[in-house]
Amino acid sequence: MYQLLYGLRVVEAAAFVAGPTGGLYLAQMGADVIRIDQIGGGPDYKRWPLTEAGDSLYWEGLNKAKRSIQIDLSRAEGRELALALAAAPGDEAGLFLTNFPVDGFLSHAALAAHRPDIITARIMGWADGKPALDYTVNAAVGVPAMTGPVGDTRPVNAVLPAWDLLGGTWAAFAMVSALHRRRQTGEGAEIRVPLSDLAATSMSHLGFAAEALLQDDRGRLGNDLFGAFGRDFATADGQRIYLVAITPKQWRGLVAALGLADAVAAVESQTGADFTRDEGARFTQRALLFPLFEAAMAAQKLAELGPRLDAACVTWGPYQTLAEAVRGDARLFTANPQFQTIAHKSGLTYPAAGPAATLAGEARGAVRPAPQLGADTDAVLAEVLGLASGAIGKLHDEGLVA
Repeated sequence: MYQLLYGLRVVEAAAFVAGPTGGLYLAQMGADVIRIDQIGGGPDYKRWPLTEAGDSLYWEGLNKAKRSIQIDLSRAEGRELALALAAAPGDEAGLFLTNFPVDGFLSHAALAAHRPDIITARIMGWADGKPALDYTVNAAVGVPAMTGPVGDTRPVNAVLPAWDLLGGTWAAFAMVSALHRRRQTGEGAEIRVPLSDLAATSMSHLGFAAEALLQDDRGRLGNDLFGAFGRDFATADGQRIYLVAITPKQWRGLVAALGLADAVAAVESQTGADFTRDEGARFTQRALLFPLFEAAMAAQKLAELGPRLDAACVTWGPYQTLAEAVRGDARLFTANPQFQTIAHKSGLTYPAAGPAATLAGEARGAVRPAPQLGADTDAVLAEVLGLASGAIGKLHDEGLVA
């Protein structure tokens, strides 16, 4: 936890990945992020993976460092309470993060009626309001048709929800950007972050869209790295690594480390290519190059090969399962200062991640766990809305909060 956003108050009404991710990033940079939770939990409160006791590790991970207030959003009085919280006064407040529908009771127009300078960041499926998930948007932009083994025509979806994660990142970034403008001009903002637009613009930024438009769909390459030299290779002891040589220095180091200078020179003579200078040529002629590297690596054990590749400044990494990584990889998990072992709402104790960015020279604060559902209801009502204990008690009696 850092304190760059200390004093900022963000109200979040969101579920699943993208919205809670944006709130998580803001919270771990010091903002006071208050989740509005439906009484009993929203649709992702019990989402897998679950502990043996039925607590969601997913929910527990995405909602660290936030506060939770439970409101009965099925009733008009509960919805009005949510609007009041989102639009509460304060120079560092009036920031609302959601994935509720554009035209619902938490529409920007409804919020702005309470506070004209409110900043609303809304994560959506399609830009026209049609619902979507990361996986359906990913299917629509064609990524599963480019993923998988060569010659296989079945779509292959990725496990990682890239557009959701980008959605949370963009929502947090856009919200802070709009706040910067509000401090200068007094203007609020309605920010819409559709997953469909994130996917389409990302494919454009990377040149994928232009390639498809001007040339055609990119074929499947399996594990080959498009446009460069890269692929998985096996060593003599059955280990498998991913090996990449993009720069001239990496290429020279790789060829020297494997003792392949003469063999590679022969391929250059045969094809007229200059593999040191031309990254694309290494990809174009990979059918001739890969067998040379396969044989050289298959003759050596990883314990011998790895140090030579490192000494030659070659980019490579071993394949391992996530379980192997979290239990034994010091750089990623076991000795990574971004992780702290804490007690979670589930009652379990295990390492949890703080913010991904490191502020050089600044101490990391303690990683704070996700809240118990509704743990902060009374405090939020008192602090944000200024309600007295009697008024809060009445809300509890009426079943509007919990």
